[in-house]
Amino acid sequence: MSTSAVEPGTRLAERFRLEDRVSEADGATLWKAIDEILARPVAVHTFSPDFPRVHEVVTAARAASRLTDPRLTQVFDAAEEEDYSYVVSEWVTGETLADLVSGGPLDPERAAGLVAEAAEALAHAHEAGLHHLCLRPSHLVWTTGNTVKVLGVAVDAALSGLTTDQPALDDAEGLGRLLYAGLTGHWPGDEEEGGLPPAPMTDGHFCTPRQVTAGVPSYLDTVTVKACLPESRKGHGALTSPADVAEALAGVARPMPIPIDYASSPPSVTATSPSEGLGTEVRPPRPQPPIQHLTVPQHGGRQGGGVVNRALMTVVVLLVIVAVGVGAWTIGRSLGSGKGGSEAQGTPTATAPSATAAPQAVKPKKAIAFDPLGDKEENTGAELTLDGKPSTFWKTDNYNTADLGNLKEGVGLLLDMGKPVQISDVVATLSGAGGASVELKVGDAPELSALKTVTKQKGVSGKVTLKPDQAATGQYVLIWFTRLPADAGGFHGTIYEVVVHSPGSA
Repeated sequence: MSTSAVEPGTRLAERFRLEDRVSEADGATLWKAIDEILARPVAVHTFSPDFPRVHEVVTAARAASRLTDPRLTQVFDAAEEEDYSYVVSEWVTGETLADLVSGGPLDPERAAGLVAEAAEALAHAHEAGLHHLCLRPSHLVWTTGNTVKVLGVAVDAALSGLTTDQPALDDAEGLGRLLYAGLTGHWPGDEEEGGLPPAPMTDGHFCTPRQVTAGVPSYLDTVTVKACLPESRKGHGALTSPADVAEALAGVARPMPIPIDYASSPPSVTATSPSEGLGTEVRPPRPQPPIQHLTVPQHGGRQGGGVVNRALMTVVVLLVIVAVGVGAWTIGRSLGSGKGGSEAQGTPTATAPSATAAPQAVKPKKAIAFDPLGDKEENTGAELTLDGKPSTFWKTDNYNTADLGNLKEGVGLLLDMGKPVQISDVVATLSGAGGASVELKVGDAPELSALKTVTKQKGVSGKVTLKPDQAATGQYVLIWFTRLPADAGGFHGTIYEVVVHSPGSA
């Protein structure tokens, strides 16, 4: 098969069917294809007959196929033949770093977490003797599966013909530029990259992240400078490898996955695709009570039985007539006396028991960072805990110790429900750093003295369910940190998402 004849519908290795041409440059074409055996999308590179680096690309792809870090693009197949050559790799969907910062800089902790994951993944690649050499915002992806993915290790450099004598330093600088982009929304280069404008300059040098974006922590500014801004280091040693960058960012909070939805009640039918290895389980129908048949004993022959049946029928009819007459007389007396039937008989009216309402998610009207000192807001972004996006979050200020530097008894996130509601529980997704102590407080005024502690948990992290020890109702709900986990060189609390549940009676 000649690569010049490659077109949609072409099957490679009797398995990979090309579907859509994604891009084409310098004789290399990227396709979206289908692996017909595993029924999954894959990415396929094919090459024109005059592409000069087929051997280098296939060799790099085969080497990359041995990498096992899930944060690196997986290579499935690579072939170099006389008639055709190709590389098959994982099809990745999600948002690139360029997409994530298109609306402005990321929260500093979020940007650092993404790059920390990438740095660790590239450190593993370097241990295997493989490098990237051309890190750009399009190579760092937050996938639809809520994981970090670094695209193109080894393969993209071979496609572009890039080589270097200092691959570790080049990849460390690339990671620093990705961190710069996440913190500022700018690219520290002479030209626009991936839709990001060039970084501003002063005195002929790129501005540091803190000079571009307010609120960037000093330690992240330092990491970026040490990785990719040599003119601004001022005596700081350089970060010369992905492992150095990973170590410098080891303490940052990592991006959180999508929290599992809170199930208020079990479904009556659970259906799972057989292709996932599970069958379909359907709740059996409720058994019906047996039908009772009245059997009239037969006396004598057929004619005698008919007489008995007619006599019984007559008796039944007479009884019905008497019952109807008595009922009508009773109702008439009740109406005449102005009392209901049940009162006239002295019998209390029976009320059917009400079913217990299943807990329902209640959307808070707003979220507020709560600072008991009242002189400033405890960091911004509280509303991000209600946006339904697990990639966004609110965090407290940094403190020197877990007990908030002995400056205050606690800090927290205050939810205004808009009206008093009964609280069934509050599900909060915290950072993965352990050691947080939190309290749930409920009340009718946004003041600490008016909020009553309804439950406490110590040493928590990740997804936490705060359930009141007894019934609690109020307009304001406070998630109150009394002890902070160690994170990113200091101590601070982080909340990604909050869901409030009410039993529905409020």
